[in-house]
Formats: sequence, C-alpha cells, structure tokens
Amino acid sequence: MKQTKSLILSFLLALSFQAASAQAPLQKLEQAYNTLNKDPQARYAITTLLVLDARSGKTLFGRNENIGISTASTLKTITSATAFSILGKDFQYQTTLAYSGSVSADGTLNGDLVIIGGGDPTLGSWRYDQTKENVILQQWVATIRKAGIKKINGSVIGDDSAWGTQSTPEGWIWQDIGNYYGAGPSALSWRENQFDIHLRAKSSDGVTILKTIPTMPYLTIVNELQAGAAGTGDNVYAFLPPYSNLAYLRGSWGIGFDKSGISAALPDPAYDAAFRLQDTLQRLGISTQNGSTTARLLKAEGKNVPAISQKLATISSPSLSEIIYWFNRRSVNLYGEHLLRTIAWKTGKAATTRNGVQTELNFWAGKGIDKNSMNILDGSGLSPATRVTASAMGSVLFQAQQEEWFPEYYKSLPEYNGMKLKSGTINDVSAYAGYYTDPAGRKYIIVININNYTGSGIRNKLFQVLDALK
Repeated sequence: MKQTKSLILSFLLALSFQAASAQAPLQKLEQAYNTLNKDPQARYAITTLLVLDARSGKTLFGRNENIGISTASTLKTITSATAFSILGKDFQYQTTLAYSGSVSADGTLNGDLVIIGGGDPTLGSWRYDQTKENVILQQWVATIRKAGIKKINGSVIGDDSAWGTQSTPEGWIWQDIGNYYGAGPSALSWRENQFDIHLRAKSSDGVTILKTIPTMPYLTIVNELQAGAAGTGDNVYAFLPPYSNLAYLRGSWGIGFDKSGISAALPDPAYDAAFRLQDTLQRLGISTQNGSTTARLLKAEGKNVPAISQKLATISSPSLSEIIYWFNRRSVNLYGEHLLRTIAWKTGKAATTRNGVQTELNFWAGKGIDKNSMNILDGSGLSPATRVTASAMGSVLFQAQQEEWFPEYYKSLPEYNGMKLKSGTINDVSAYAGYYTDPAGRKYIIVININNYTGSGIRNKLFQVLDALK
C-alpha cells in the first residue's frame, strides 16, 4: 500500500513538473508580448501572436489571433501548402517548342517557330542547372538543327495565350510592379521575368545607366534618378507597366554605393523569350524573316497563332518540391502567382488569380477553416490588401504536418532566430510564421505579425518575444 501511494505521488509530482515547465515559457511570452505592445514603435500598431502545441493543435497563447491583418510574404506558407495538396510534390510544368507549316528540302521552314508556354515560372531561371537561359537556348537550337531547319520564312512566336493577358494581380501597387519583386506571371515566363540595370552615381554627373543585362534593344529607359548622399544606397524604383516599351527610373542611388544596380520586371516575358531565341538563331546563321512576336501581339493584329504541324521538344520544369524550396527560401513572388493560377488551371478553371484564390479558399474550407478568415488577393503576399488571421494561418501550418509532403514543406522554410520561419515584410508590416522545437523537445507552431509599426529594427523585437519559448 505504501509503495502504491509512493508511485501515485511520484506520478503527480511528474505531472506537476511538466505543467510548471510548460507554463514558464508561456508566462515569459505574456510578459514579452506586453513589453512589445508598450514599445513606442508599436504605439499605433496591431500585433497578433498565436502559439500552438504542434502535436495537438491546442492554442497555448493567442492575442488578436482572429483579426485579419496584412500578411506580407508569410502568405506563402498557405500558397505552398495549397499547391502541394492540389498539384502534388512531383508536379512539373511543360513548355513545348513546335513549328507551323513545313520544312522544305533545302532546310527552309515555311511557317513559324512557336514556343508554347505551359505556365512554368522557372524557364530560363538561374536557380537550377537545367533551367538556365543558355541551357534552354542550346537545347532549342540543337532541336531546330536536328529538324534540318536552316532558315525561317516566318516568325518566332512566344505563345502566352494559355493564361490570358492580365499579368498583374489585383491589389498590387504601382510602385512595385516595374521592379523584379513585382514581376507578374505569364503562361510563358522567362528568366523569372526580370532583367538587370547597372548604375553608378557620382556627385559630378548624377546617376548614370551603365548597361542592362541582357541588352534590351526594344526598351527605352528614361533616367530621372538623382545621386543620393554617400551611405544612402538603393532608393531606386522602376516604373514599367506590363507590355510597355518605356521605363522610368525614379528615386536616388547613393554616391559610391558598391552594389551593381537594380533588377526590373520584364514588361513582356513571352516576347523576350521569343526575341532571345530569334536573336540566338540569327547569330548562328539561321535567319528569321519576320523577327519575333507573341500570341498577344498577333491577336491585337486580328491574327491567331498558326496551327502546329510538328512538335520539336518539350522541356519539363523542376519538381514542385524544388520550386517551393526556392519560393519560400528566397520569397520569390513570381512563383506564388504562378502557383495560385496553376491550382485553378489544373482544376479545370481559367488560370486567373481570382479563380486560384477561390480554389484555395474552397480547399481550406473543406478542411474546416472559415473562408471569412482569409481575405486573399494574391499568391505571394505582395498585395497590402490581403488579410488573413493568425488563427487561419496556424491551422494551415498544423494540418500541413499530417501530409506526406510535409518534409519538403518544412525544408523550404528558412531559419530565423533558431526557428524554421517564413518571414514577411512590406511597408510597415513585419511577420513570421512556422515551427519551433525547444531544447526540451516541445514543438510549437508560431504566427507573429505586426502591422503599422513605426521606425526600423522591429524584427529583432519580434524575436525577443519569440525568445520566451526558448
């Protein structure tokens, strides 16, 4: 009897110790959260914080977790989980090179070369060995030569028709869309829809455009930049609407700044893909009578892409797992917009951002998440009008753990402050969402977000809150 009482007492003491050890971080979290809210930077801000037990999904700590606020790039955790669920981790995009007409005995193609876009955001990307621009162009040239084509009595056409002509998601702002991070999706994207502009600032001659990489002979760049004081760095914005051939550079570039320049958004990626192939062929002695064009430009002339008579090659993208790795690691907005449109496209709907959003909301509603807790306008979080509750995001993160693709999802999340977290930053918004396992083996799901803060350096103060879990 005495032994039984001793065992019961030991058991109760163990439970008491576990409860106390679990309570300690939560008490620290409460104090740290209150300290942040009293900080002058947070005086006019709203801060949401949700901490879940990653094993049970139980809410351990929640403040403002049911208020929808701007997510910035933490929205990518939802987009990538949706893409994994609907498309599968091994999904690949396909891009096809084909021609219309026929090839004569002397090697003349009496027709057009056509690059048929299949929505691949990685075509021409430098992030993967097999997708680099020179690798893709070499494959296409080899295929064209193998087909016996030595001259083209037609055009090189970038067929971007599969996704329509609206490339910019609703809710994106004018200051963003001409810059690399605001590059819009296209059924025929190319080189992640960006190019580089090299700059130099000297007090004597202002800011000079040194060159573009690659050269952009079809684009006029108007330089309205001013030289900034030494140490001010990059405050340059490119104002370049989709499908335009005129770009304005505005802002300032610091004197002596050692960064080479900025990256701007390609105004017409399908045209650039066709142009680069046509230009490469020209330099190799394979002339093209009518240069390069796109399905969109042909339609504006009242013409259609000609019927395909022969497919030459199909290029497959990296797997979805590889795409999402870079999507989350480097916060590639373009990938998010492609994924959102693709989940609509692959479920039988037109590949629009709105259809992608609706498909996403319906999917998570089927998993028990209230649609009204996710007011989503895009796939990347670049839109400041996107609003999601921490509770909804936490639920997605919790449910993702049960899926066979979770190891790839978890691997894609960067490490910040010793935690696996996706970051998010846009004007006056700083957010983190992801997972943490403490030294004692307790597993947490974390969503922390502050909107409308003032000043700089807020992320370190967010980390000070999360340090309470360590």
